[in-house]
Amino acid sequence: MSVVFVPKRLRGKAKINQDTVQRLLDENDQLIRCITEYMQKGRAVECVQYQQILHRNIVYLATIADASPDIMVSSSNSASKDAATSTTTTSTTAVNGRGGT
Repeated sequence: MSVVFVPKRLRGKAKINQDTVQRLLDENDQLIRCITEYMQKGRAVECVQYQQILHRNIVYLATIADASPDIMVSSSNSASKDAATSTTTTSTTAVNGRGGT
C-alpha cells in the first residue's frame, strides 16, 4: 500500500522528512516499472490502478514542494541568476544587432 494512504486521524500531522520523500520516490520508480510491465503484457486494468496510485503520489509530492519552497532556495537562486544573465545578454545582442562587440 502507498505511504500516501494515511488514516484520517493522522492526516496533516505527519512529519515530512527526506526519508518520507525518498520512500515515495522509490515507490514511484517501482510503480512506473510495474505500469510498463503491465502495458507490455496488455493488462490495462492493472495499469490504470497503478497509474492512479502514481498520480496520487506525484500530487502529494508536488503539494509538499509547494508548501516548502525554501528547501531549494540556494540552488534555484543561482540558476535564476544564470538564466537572467543569459536572457539579458541575448536581449542586448538582439537589440544592438551585434554579437560580442
